[in-house]
Amino acid sequence: MIWIGAWDTDPEPPEPPRPLERVDELEEGRGLGLVMACADHWGWQPSARFGDRGKYIWCDLAVA
Repeated sequence: MIWIGAWDTDPEPPEPPRPLERVDELEEGRGLGLVMACADHWGWQPSARFGDRGKYIWCDLAVA
């Protein structure tokens, strides 16, 4: 299992992932759709880093 995470400074929850079929039509908001299509599990949690509020998004990928 590989665990991947990313942090950003926006404390708002991520937008719900869009279906993978629509990902190529969009100018933005493609990331979680791609994560959802490839990951076994994913989630997010509020976080703080270096005193800045934000959120942490993570996913688990099975090793082939």
